[in-house]
Order: sequence, then C-alpha cells, then structure tokens
Amino acid sequence: MATMHPAERLAAAIDKFGSPVCVGLDPVLENLPADLRARHHEPTAAIAEFCRGVLRACAGVAPAVKFQSACFERYGSRGFAVMEDAVAEAVRLGLVVVWDAKRGDISTTAAHYAAAATHLGAHWITASPYLGASGLTPLLDAGLGVFSLVRTSNPDSDAVQRQPLIDGRTVGEMIASFVQGVGFKYKSARELSALGAVVGATKSAEAAAMRQRMPDQLFLIPGYGAQGGTAEDIRAMVRPGKSIAECGVLVTASRSVIYAQGSASWEQNIHDAAARFATEVAGVVRA
Repeated sequence: MATMHPAERLAAAIDKFGSPVCVGLDPVLENLPADLRARHHEPTAAIAEFCRGVLRACAGVAPAVKFQSACFERYGSRGFAVMEDAVAEAVRLGLVVVWDAKRGDISTTAAHYAAAATHLGAHWITASPYLGASGLTPLLDAGLGVFSLVRTSNPDSDAVQRQPLIDGRTVGEMIASFVQGVGFKYKSARELSALGAVVGATKSAEAAAMRQRMPDQLFLIPGYGAQGGTAEDIRAMVRPGKSIAECGVLVTASRSVIYAQGSASWEQNIHDAAARFATEVAGVVRA
C-alpha cells in the first residue's frame, strides 16, 4: 500500500489545524512538574507520564510534534521504549511526528537509520548533509521526510556555516543549493520536497536568501521567540503566494510551551501556551 508523501501529510495537517507550528518534546527530568516527579521514583516513568500529558494538551492545537531523541536516549533502552510509546500515542492523536535524531551516515548505515525511523513511527527525521547525498537519499527512498541541517540557530554555527567559499557563497548557502538539488526529484503534488531544511529564525540576515535558494523546501524553524527570532524573520522564509498549508515553514518551540507556567494545571498551561503559539504564528504567516 502506497504511503502518503511526507510533505503532503504535513501540509494536510497544517491545513486541518490552521497553523504551521511544531511543539518540541524535550523532557528534562529536573524541569518536570514537581508533583509528577514526586509520584515516580524511576525517571523514565515520570517522563512517560509527562509525554502523555504534553501530547494530550497539544492534540487539536498543533499539527506536529518533534521528539528530541537525546532526551530519551540518555536513559538507554528504557528511555527509548518511552519514546516509542509516546510516538505511537502522537500518531494515534493525529500528530505528524518529527524525530530529531540528526542522523548522518552513508549507504547501508543510512538505510539502517531509515529502518529505525520507520519502525519508530516517525514521519520526518533530522539529518546532517555533510556526508553528501548518500547520507540523505536512503532516508528519502524509505518514504521519510528529511529536515537537513542547513543554517542552524545556535550562535557558534557561524564558525562553520558562515565561512566563505571560493565562489563567493558561504558554506550554508552551498548546503542550501545542495539540498535544493537533491530534493528536486522528491517533490509532491504541491511542489514541496520531502527533503526540507533546518533554518534558524535567529539568522535574519540570511532568511530571504535561504528561501530563494530553496524554493521547494519545507523549513523547520527553531529559534523563534525566546531565542531572538522575530515575526519578520518567519515572513522572509514563507513561500510567496502560497496558502498556509503550502507556506513552506514549520516553526518549532519547545521549552516555552512544554514548561509553560500559569495558575491552571500543568497540562492546561501547556495547552494554553501551545494555542497562543499557534495563533501567533498563523497570524505572522497570513500577514
């Protein structure tokens, strides 16, 4: 049975929920609600309950959720089992799942990573492009969407990604052109490629240029809000003249949503924060 093109799946979810946002699930034990931690002596049990609560709170508000694999992998097989269960619950709730694992290897090894992501139930995976096309195509050929690292939001990325090349481009611009070229054959009916790009909202000076170099890519955008990314930065990355479902951006927020404070229960606080985030980003994109 044919599977849905990952860009079509994400566009359909954005169309249904009305906003191109993704909630990052990065559970850190010390940051979980105190009452939840008090109920569990085993860290992974507390994290499992927290993940279920976050997913319930975000269902019906956000079209996608991004699992930071490192937060689960640090607990070994127990942590990975918690992530497997949480991914299954996210899929059951109708969320598009991004596995933020930043894989990067070639040929047979990349195919193993693709099988692992498929077994997990993820629809998209993050990956490094620095080993060339053979590190990305096995993931794409397995039917996964791939968000390739291109221009990341961390300040020290400039030491690598802003370095000039002999032809005048930066390393980041070269990778953007590379991603566009590799992703061309993986486009959907909406002219969106299954090979997307991670482009930080904090790189405002390069946002428009990145969109020009990657007209068919979905941008996974970290760094909005608390990290300094602005509404104007997001607008510069939107595909011009497209509907909100085809706008080509997926803005992600983690700590500001899943650790939101308020007078209600922690689950309600998360729901309210996710709803505000979705409404704000929808307004930015429509504008």
